[in-house]
Amino acid sequence: MTQVSIEEKYLLLVLIDCGLKNNQLRILCQLGAKVTVFPWNYPVKQDEFDGLLLSNGPGDPQTQCSDTIATITSWINSQTIKPIFGIGLGHQLMALAAGMKTVKLKYGSRGHNQLCLLGTTGRWFNTSHNHGFAVDRLQGLAKDWKPCAGPRDTENLFQIFLDVVQSYKSTTPINLKSYLIEQLTKSFNNNNASSENSYHPVRKILILGSRDSLIFGQAGGYYDAATQATEAIKAHNIATVVINSNTDLNLTSKRDDSNKIFMASITETSVTKVIEHERPDGIFLSCGGQVALNCGVELYKSGFLQKYSCNVLGTPIKSIQITQDRSLFTQHMTYIEEKVVPYEVVNSLQEALKSAERFGYPVLVRYDVVSLDDRRSSYANNREELISLDNSALIDSSQLFIDKSVKGWKKIQYEVVRDHYDNFIVICNMENIDPLALRTGESIVVVPSQTLSNDEYSLLRSVSIKIVRHLSIIGACNVQFALNPLSSEYYIMRVNTQLSRSSALASKATGYPLAFITAELAIGMRLTNLNNSFTDETFAYCEPSLDYVVIKAPKLDLRKFLRYSNEIESSIESVDEVMSIGRSFEEAFQQALRMIHEDVIGFHPYSRTITDDELNIPTDERIFLLATALRQGYTVERLFELTKIDRWFLHKFQSIIQFIVHHFNSSIIQNKSLLLEAKRLGFSDQQISIYCGSTEVEVRASRQQFVIKPLIKQIATVSDESPTQINYFYLTYHGNQDDIQLSPNKETSILVLGSFFYEIGK
Repeated sequence: MTQVSIEEKYLLLVLIDCGLKNNQLRILCQLGAKVTVFPWNYPVKQDEFDGLLLSNGPGDPQTQCSDTIATITSWINSQTIKPIFGIGLGHQLMALAAGMKTVKLKYGSRGHNQLCLLGTTGRWFNTSHNHGFAVDRLQGLAKDWKPCAGPRDTENLFQIFLDVVQSYKSTTPINLKSYLIEQLTKSFNNNNASSENSYHPVRKILILGSRDSLIFGQAGGYYDAATQATEAIKAHNIATVVINSNTDLNLTSKRDDSNKIFMASITETSVTKVIEHERPDGIFLSCGGQVALNCGVELYKSGFLQKYSCNVLGTPIKSIQITQDRSLFTQHMTYIEEKVVPYEVVNSLQEALKSAERFGYPVLVRYDVVSLDDRRSSYANNREELISLDNSALIDSSQLFIDKSVKGWKKIQYEVVRDHYDNFIVICNMENIDPLALRTGESIVVVPSQTLSNDEYSLLRSVSIKIVRHLSIIGACNVQFALNPLSSEYYIMRVNTQLSRSSALASKATGYPLAFITAELAIGMRLTNLNNSFTDETFAYCEPSLDYVVIKAPKLDLRKFLRYSNEIESSIESVDEVMSIGRSFEEAFQQALRMIHEDVIGFHPYSRTITDDELNIPTDERIFLLATALRQGYTVERLFELTKIDRWFLHKFQSIIQFIVHHFNSSIIQNKSLLLEAKRLGFSDQQISIYCGSTEVEVRASRQQFVIKPLIKQIATVSDESPTQINYFYLTYHGNQDDIQLSPNKETSILVLGSFFYEIGK
């Protein structure tokens, strides 16, 4: 028997341990309860406690827990009513004590993305399951019995349980069903949503598409978003009008009576003319990046949209304005007890120097004191650099931001989707390999995160959901964090309410059609009623669970500009990006490097000697300098000191270089196990031939002799927990068999070569 004491006034709870998770105890103690833990077969007397909890656990509830069932039955049959809360196995034991039956599941219900519906409320919750048995609802269920489930998105069930225990202890029992529904749905009813957040039925929608063309130094956004959104809205028999001037999109070739396209730039003038001519009663801003958001906000502020009864669909304008205005954003984050990166607004060089002294160098100088856009920003590492930056910056602006530096912290992003009814899911999270100081667009990014602990992942996930709810976001939203690698301290950096480059990465990495679903949510659909059009087998309200690794690498083309520095920091430098998929980090990482440029063979070291200074300063070639440093003898610890790249990534880089050093010689192509290991580490046939002094043809012939060939794997957003139908595949050398069988003899197969990335001068 274990007793956990709380000094203040408390409720007396007994917890029967059938396989207890410590988190259940932590939550109860945080809520001020006194919990006594008994083993599963101990006969607990009802009159000694205020409430009974039954923990989760393994095994067959019908054959292994007869003593526990007897205890529960005695509580149920007692004249004194005292609440009982069952979790997992405990829930099944409650059902058996009430006269129901349990059944063994064929495959079990296992995973982090299992959906639970709260009665007829339409409110769904994501829960974690690892069950081999279930309650058969058709056998023995009395009409007054209602099951409920938990945690962590439903962690407040513990508080509800304590409230019910307290009500019975004070002899004023509450109606459990009504109270449960009220508490689990109040987060939406009490949400910070404005009146704009209510859904407005529409007959015609204006969609602001992507801008004219790629602009060097500006984020490109999610170019395919307008196409997906148009298809989604048309599927609900709503007419669309699209303003778009990007001729690369399929959208421009899909014209019909219900889909009008205006080839024009996204400006206030062009949008007002289209609205006056077409009279749409809804406008969708999420597809056109920052340009579309700015245009929509200005038209709203001028009263033009209200004049023509053109409602902003999806995320309310006021929420967009909050995320675009740094002062407002800080106020709202402070209101929900969250923190942004500390900053000060300065009007002179002297004020900037004083702010820098308070924060300590380095500091980040931002030239736009209103928005959270980081395009116009630079780091000052000392007083002299700050004076130089401010003297030039204050010529164009009367005010500047001086930010506390979070250089060296981790950059983490979460892509969250929410509907009008407060149902939400987290599509994925992303982690920059480079520490903060570089923008996401200039860093290699991995999906999902690789270096976060479970506590860190869950903490930032919960904060992301908290922010999205407070801001009444509808559709996709990107939340960015700075995480201190030495502690759990974090800052909220920004929130993107539009479909961004990160959204495009999240969508393609998971197979989740973010733009399509966001458009459907904007017209009032529920996440819980939508199918994932990408898979046909799963609901849109299902968090993707990945069993593969995705790498996004930027295309940096700086050297084609005369007198242009190859150093990269906080401003946008990349012209495009590539994405690779593999079953291991090394496999996906080397593949991504080869996709950056046709002359890159992988994580290949230079032949020259490098210095600490080259590693300390981020440049467009730093990833290859790291390869050179590891080949040169630098330790992981030394590279961490110089670059602040997490040791986990550095160890992965080291494993690639060590394989080159220790195993590459002419005999490797005669060794099946080493050749297979090389392929699983992401080495191409060309790489192997260069390192072992052979030819690419000879390496390929050896692979064929050993039957070492890539396997075709299907993008499965549920980690193969349930079947999925999707024509989205990748190649890997990890595994034993293909996910699909190609039948070239039965039907004609056509290989279509896709487009390449943007490159300056091509």
